Amino acid sequence: MLVPDDTAQLVSPVGDSAIAANPRPADAAGVAFAPGLSTRLYNRDLAPTRRAGRRWTGYSIFTLWANDVHSLGNYGFALGLFALGLGGWQILVALGLGSALLFVLLSITGFMGYRTGVPFPVMTRIAFGVRGAQIPALLRGGVAVAWFGIQTYLASLVLRVLIIALAPGAADWDHNAILGLSTLGWIAFGSLWAVQTFLAQRGLEMIRRYEAFAGPVILVTMAALAVWVFTEAGGSIAWSVDRPLTGFAMWHEIFAGAALWVAVYATFVLNFCDFTRASKSPGSIVRGNFWGIPINVLFFGAIVVVMAGGQFEIDGRVIASPADIVHAIPNTALLVPASLALLVLTVAVNLMANFVAPIYALTNLFPRKLNFARAGLVSGIIGLVILPWNLYNSPAVIEYFLGGLGALLGPLYGIIMADYWLLRRGRIDVPALYSEDPVGAYFYRGGVNPRALAAFVPAAAVSLLVAFIPALDAVSPFAWFIGAGSGALIHLLIADRKAAFEDVSGEPIAVECTH
Repeated sequence: MLVPDDTAQLVSPVGDSAIAANPRPADAAGVAFAPGLSTRLYNRDLAPTRRAGRRWTGYSIFTLWANDVHSLGNYGFALGLFALGLGGWQILVALGLGSALLFVLLSITGFMGYRTGVPFPVMTRIAFGVRGAQIPALLRGGVAVAWFGIQTYLASLVLRVLIIALAPGAADWDHNAILGLSTLGWIAFGSLWAVQTFLAQRGLEMIRRYEAFAGPVILVTMAALAVWVFTEAGGSIAWSVDRPLTGFAMWHEIFAGAALWVAVYATFVLNFCDFTRASKSPGSIVRGNFWGIPINVLFFGAIVVVMAGGQFEIDGRVIASPADIVHAIPNTALLVPASLALLVLTVAVNLMANFVAPIYALTNLFPRKLNFARAGLVSGIIGLVILPWNLYNSPAVIEYFLGGLGALLGPLYGIIMADYWLLRRGRIDVPALYSEDPVGAYFYRGGVNPRALAAFVPAAAVSLLVAFIPALDAVSPFAWFIGAGSGALIHLLIADRKAAFEDVSGEPIAVECTH
């Protein structure tokens, strides 16, 4: 039961009868003030969504994966397996194992979003407390906003090639440097930045529509590139490099590849609830994940094998990205649509993977001042002012800063999942997630759960050590699993098992699913 501790800091969703009779000022998200919920924890974008009116279907979730699985970064990863010495069938086995694990992990997280209707920063209040939740939310958002800038920069390289192909004179603008980027580079980066920021500000419904449009485009384009390479190779491909791995080394790389494929999605398995809170049913989550992860990943793997093997058959070269193939297309009429498709892909991946998380993290940090649109603009500005091309060109930043942040996500996942499913058995008092009542279910000590932090610190230390100590290179691909398992185990060992957990629906305080 919610006990107002400061009526000046409490809110209730618009539409409450008391509000209609006695209207009060509205906050940044358009939610009127009234006794019940803290404005430091609640606004329209952080509120649970009503189950009636949710719009995300199995196809909506499938198109998320149709875009994200086929990102240029993922192709770079899978093509790297070919370069390491894995053959065609070994690559498919590695991706198949990884995608099977991902299907389970993402479905577990997805069900949490459907059941509670809350976004990731609010979900983390369950384990970490209503104030301690800022830690996992900002860690997840920080990783995402940095990669948003980096991915936009990488896409701008494709756009620069396209611009020069269409207007060769533009190459003259590509030789100077302003804060590390040429004039043409700024034009390309700025254009993509503006498009993505505009779309993100329009909310998750706009993102859903864009993903639904982009998904089929990407699948057709990547399949067409694979067919083009296969044709250029004379209808045959090399199934491996000249000296493929065998025996123990081969199996180690297969399992390492599967583990790293899961680690690639360490961010998504945390905040997938940001999307599934708008799902129509648990079945839509399962169907979308099934077709989008195991099936789509095998299709992705087949394209990788054809691209890598075909190009190796042609000239003995191991490509690093589909962009290498696009840039090699001699016909401008074919180069233009292929380049545009890669740009459509990068925008789609950035919107879902690298924009939504920082938007919710910032909204959670400043719920009185920011809503989804304003936080989208702030996220975009941060992604610009960090000058992401300088980050990308610094291996130390990528490896130690972003890699270190990524290594912390495994322990967070383990703690949050163990707390929700194993400790509480899914029994959540959703309204209490928005209460600052000192005796509230998720207030703990000053709004922070010291037991969750006590589990996170040693698990994070273990994860970082495994990821970065050279002597542990053999097990470093499994750092995410080690961190997640450590976090879950420690949390369960020190958790308060005497506490009574209530299951209280969030429908009375829920808002219409406008995203």
